[in-house]
Parts: sequence; C-alpha cells; structure tokens
Amino acid sequence: MKNRPRTFPACPTTQVRESVRNRCWTARSPPGDGGGMPQLTPYRRLFGLSGARAFTAGNLIARLPMGMFSVSAVVMIAGTRGSYALAGAVTATGLAATAVVAPWTARLVDRHGQARVALPATVIAVLGSLALLLCVRHGAPDWTLFAAYAATATTPNTGGMSRARWAYLLKGDAKALHAANSFEQAADELCFMLGPALAAFLCGTFFPEAGTLAGAVLLMSGVLLFAAQRSTEPPPRGRTTTAGSPLRAPGIPPLLAVCLAMGAVFGATEVVTIAFADAQGHKAAAGVVLALQAAGSCAAGLVYGALRPAGSARARLPWCVAAMTALLTLPLLATALTGSLPLLAGTLLIAGMATAPTMVTTMTLVQQRTPEGHLNEGMTLAVTGLLGGIACGSAIGGWTVEHASAAAGYGVPVTAAAVALVLSLVLFGSSNRFTTSA
Repeated sequence: MKNRPRTFPACPTTQVRESVRNRCWTARSPPGDGGGMPQLTPYRRLFGLSGARAFTAGNLIARLPMGMFSVSAVVMIAGTRGSYALAGAVTATGLAATAVVAPWTARLVDRHGQARVALPATVIAVLGSLALLLCVRHGAPDWTLFAAYAATATTPNTGGMSRARWAYLLKGDAKALHAANSFEQAADELCFMLGPALAAFLCGTFFPEAGTLAGAVLLMSGVLLFAAQRSTEPPPRGRTTTAGSPLRAPGIPPLLAVCLAMGAVFGATEVVTIAFADAQGHKAAAGVVLALQAAGSCAAGLVYGALRPAGSARARLPWCVAAMTALLTLPLLATALTGSLPLLAGTLLIAGMATAPTMVTTMTLVQQRTPEGHLNEGMTLAVTGLLGGIACGSAIGGWTVEHASAAAGYGVPVTAAAVALVLSLVLFGSSNRFTTSA
C-alpha cells in the first residue's frame, strides 16, 4: 500500500474489484439463463455488484434535470419577457458554452477524480441556474440572462461518469459492459422523456421559475449522492503520458462526425414535429408524440442490452445507422405526404427503436478508442458532438419550416440520417485505416 499515490482517493484495488464482480456474478445471478425471465438476467447481475444501485440512483436523480433545464428556461424567459427569440438565444448560448467547457470539465474529472471535480462544478452550475431565475424574476437586463445561463456549462456529464464507473467495475467483461451501456442509454431516453414533461408541469402548475428551481435542487442532490459512493469511483489518473486529448486518438474524430450527423437528426425532428403538430391544430400533442420516440428508444435499449450482438461494435455501427435511417425515412416521408398526426406518432415510436442500439454501439466504440485515463473526456466529446448536431438540426429545421412548410421540414432529419449513414459506411468500412478489430 505504500506505493499507492497519495493523491488517489480510497478505492478498491483491481483484485478486490475482480473478487466482488466474480462473487456477485456467481452467487447473485439466477441459476441458468433459460428459465424465468432471461431478458432481465444481465441487469440483475449488474445491480448485484456492490455499490451499483446507490451510484445509479444518484446518477438518475442528477440526470433528470438535463431534460428539464432548456424547457424550463424557455418557458420562464418567454413567459416573463414575452420573447421566444430571446429565450432561444439564451439557451443557444448555454449550449455553445457547454460545447467549450464540458470537455475541459471531463478532463479534470479523469485527472483528479469524479467527486473532487463534479461537486464544485455542480455548485457553479446550480448557482448559474439560480442567478438566471433571479435575473428573470427581478427584471434584470437581458445580457445578465446570457451570462447566468452560460455559467451552467460547468454541469458535469453525469451519464459519462456513470458509464466510466461501469467500465472500471466491468473491465474485461464485454458482455456485462454491453448490458451496462444499454441500460445507461435507456436511462438517458427515460430522463429526456420525463424531464420536459416534468418541467412543463411545474412551470404551468406553480410559477414560471418552478422548473428551473426544481432542476437545480435535483441536480445538486443527485450529484451529492453519486459522489458519495466512493467505493465504485474509478481512481484518478493524474497527468498521463498518453495523448493530451482523445481528439488525437485514431477513430475518435470519425465517431464525432457521425455523432454530429445523428444529433442533427434528433434536433431537426424535435423542432419540425412541434411545428407539424401546431400546423395540424394539436400543438399540445407534440410533447406526447416526441415522448413516444423516447419510449421506443428506452424499450429497445433494455432489450438490446439483454441480447448478445454478433461481431464487433465497429462492424455493427453501419448496420445500426442504416436501420435508423430506414425506420425514419420512409415513414416520415409518408407522414409529410398524408399530414396524419397519428401516423407520425407511430412513425416516431418505431424509429425510436433504432436509436438506442445505434447510440449504445457508438458509445461502446468511444470507450474502446479513447486512450486510457481519458474516458470521461472521450464520452463528453461524443455528447458535445451530439449537442452540436442538435443545435444545427434545430436551426436548419426551424428555417425550413418558416420558409417552406412543416411537412417539408421533415426533409432535414431524413437528409441528416442519410449523411450519418454515408459517414458510417465510409469511415467505418472494413478497409478504413481508422478501424481496428474490437
């Protein structure tokens, strides 16, 4: 023990980690995989690991506000200042700030440890949210809204930190890690399905600032609970001798390009669907329609985690993107031609079923190609790519709806999906120099 770096927090050694994992895998899992409900077996095994339930509970509480903050900010600012343009500009500024700050926060997490960095980063983000609330409520100048919301960019990537814990606990067990990644993607979808609905309910039922206030409380509480689970926290790496950024790692830039295109699919679909429902005279139904897409993805993620996909993640990625493109393209075009809102709801439910497998495979590749000691940073870069794509897709989709029609707007997510497919085929073909067996 005398050779352990004193900067590392107390954590289980590799031998202890292997012992705990093997004991849980054998003693706590149901006998055999064929009886009972085999689709739940991988998840029973995951949460049989010591500390897994506690850090997952904290992470889910902290992750729920991610789907609340932007909706709450828009409702709060637009309702008080009477300007959706101002509300959109403020949230866009926060997104841009997050794209710059989040990778640096993640690098500090890798270097110094999750608890040591995530807690102060969360405090800054929560103070930014509260400052925004006070500025809106007391009529502060518009520029203060931009400054306050930009401070929320320090919000740590709690989903990435949770995936890093699974990667640490399940190192060398590809099957279990696949189930863990699938669960995390399903959790993402669940939070982004429930978050906007919860934010809209709070802001509409109580007062315009209620969504932002509740989100800040949930974020701080969840991170405190998550960070308290030190036994499952990966040890900090300090200053490593590997590449300074995952951006220099072979295979990461192509993955970020695919993430950017997929983000454009999600962003454009959301904006165009809201406009489409409004054009049909059912604007309030847009949230339900989009929730169906997240529900389909959540269910598919859990099922995908219980399966044993064949081949490498690199080989599966083009197939997953192709499925997502096919399930999205033809039904959306049919919806645009018929103008049927029920058809759109069914379309997005089915299309969502290809989203989780695609994202799980993408995150698996990010984990495999990120240099050791930079896992949080690598996954945060992938999330940043998605956010950048969402911003671009939202802007282009909104412009198309305004200058053409809501039905024509569906050409934007269809085009973005086609771009994602071409990129995955070109960049992850078997002969591509970026690809390796995984």
